[in-house]
Amino acid sequence: MVDSGNTYGDRVSRLVSWGHWFTFFNIVAAMLIGTRYISQTPWPETLLGQLYLVGSWIGHFSFLVFALYLLILFPLSFAIPSRKLYRFVSVCFATVGLTLLLLDTQAYQQIHLHLNPVVWELLLEKDKSNIATELQQLFIVLPVIFLLQLAQSEWIWRKQRKLTNKRVGRSITALFFICFISSHLVYIWADISFYKPITNQKANFPLSYPMTARTFMQKHGLIDTEEYNKRLQEDEKLAPLVRYPLEPLKYNSKAKNHNVVLVMIESLRADFVTDETMPNLERYANENLRFSDHYSSDNDPGSLFGLFYGIPSNYNKSLKAQQLPPLVIEEMTKRKYKFGLFSSDHSDTDGSRDSVFQAANSSYQLSVDGKDETTISNWATWLEENEKSPWFSYIELSTISNYESFESNIETGTPEQKLKASYSQASRQVDTLLEKVFTTLTQQNLTDNTIVIITSNHGIEFNETKSNSWGSDTNYSRYQLNVPLIMHWPSKTAQKFEHKTSHFDLSATLLQDLFGVSSNPQDYSSGRSLLNKSSRRWILAGDGINIALITDDYTTVVDKYGNYKVYDANYKRDKDSKTKLSILMLGLAEMKRFYESEQ
Repeated sequence: MVDSGNTYGDRVSRLVSWGHWFTFFNIVAAMLIGTRYISQTPWPETLLGQLYLVGSWIGHFSFLVFALYLLILFPLSFAIPSRKLYRFVSVCFATVGLTLLLLDTQAYQQIHLHLNPVVWELLLEKDKSNIATELQQLFIVLPVIFLLQLAQSEWIWRKQRKLTNKRVGRSITALFFICFISSHLVYIWADISFYKPITNQKANFPLSYPMTARTFMQKHGLIDTEEYNKRLQEDEKLAPLVRYPLEPLKYNSKAKNHNVVLVMIESLRADFVTDETMPNLERYANENLRFSDHYSSDNDPGSLFGLFYGIPSNYNKSLKAQQLPPLVIEEMTKRKYKFGLFSSDHSDTDGSRDSVFQAANSSYQLSVDGKDETTISNWATWLEENEKSPWFSYIELSTISNYESFESNIETGTPEQKLKASYSQASRQVDTLLEKVFTTLTQQNLTDNTIVIITSNHGIEFNETKSNSWGSDTNYSRYQLNVPLIMHWPSKTAQKFEHKTSHFDLSATLLQDLFGVSSNPQDYSSGRSLLNKSSRRWILAGDGINIALITDDYTTVVDKYGNYKVYDANYKRDKDSKTKLSILMLGLAEMKRFYESEQ
């Protein structure tokens, strides 16, 4: 008799009651699936952090499922009074919801991201990757979930009166409500108290947005604004721990202990190293090792970090806080290298020089007048006083970065042509100074036991992409990333390498070929040996805010949220092209690979 209520009100009342119990059992199912998130995140070390994790797990999934019921299924109970049709729609909706949740847990396990547009394209990409295949296999369970939901739906309908008579609904609802409210209140406290065991759990669950009340509490005088801002500044100085290298280095041969001189020419583009503009450097390149398709690790001064550490500059803050030097500098220090550091540039806006050379135990010599001529002279004087090997010297030349101060040698032309002419003038002046470096090494008979490396931090664009981009740090086109890399290596014959190489490759090359390290470069670098000619799927550039993945045909620029744009070889936006998501995921993973997971 109960099953066959004749009035509209009776039918709706029965459907609403059924819907509550159907929602409850799906909350339990969602919580069970949600344990996969907990298993993929480190267990909090403190009791309060553990209690918060359990409470937020119960509160979040109960609220999420009930909110979906309230927004979708509850209104439908009035619009679809037919019990069979309503239950069928509810079963379909619950099946889709639990399947999506299961997919999200797998995505979180594989790439530590929740479902977003990028992950969806990874699911649908034609070029199947292992990640995409594993995610797609989860769709196999969809009919299983559907059948279980059907069985559950029928069982609840038959047992609805007994379930109601147990009178446990209010207790269960109270538990869910208390867990939901208390987890948000505790997070508010943790947020203003900078309690990491709780705030580090912010992104554990999908669609999780823990409540904060900093502005409200400051406005109403509930917290000391001055003290809070002071603690906020202190907290911002903290950084996630980095494991660098991932495994201790291993060695298989004796180090050669060659001297090393690295000349960093600020803002030099690769296509300006020509007979016309820089004849001395062009001749030197043809007589030694030349990497014609070389890319900086960033389009701003932070590329110095990538050059020495071999990993992206988003790790800069953490490594600096942990006082971990580049492995190359550390090896040189162990082998008692003498260090000579020279620069014409008095600025170090991002602190890259401090991070790189903090373990060198050598003061940085800045030219008093800011001129490259003085820098070269200071280096030559230091070299005479440190003839005994081994030594490492770093020479930073800034003339080209000030190219706008050079007069253009053309009277008419576009702004782009006039700026390029000034840039060429600055490049010619630097080329003259480089000849002094080469001559000094030859005169002191150092060429046979000295590795000479000449490169740049980034290039300069003169709006060649027609996107109103000038200078550097405005896009990831080849004009801003493609820089020269020329090396003199004793006993290695002159050769031109045309395969793609990166700043990240330099540290791996020195560690392997100079210091005899046999460890896999993956243990300590995002690059590999410069001499490894095998094809690579992509070159990485950028920092923690944006990264660029450069392939033969496209450049994909990705932000920290996983949104991306694709550009063709001429850096024109191609809205119709889709990058291979397997490459995209690997690039994003590289930005996190050296972080230690912690709560």
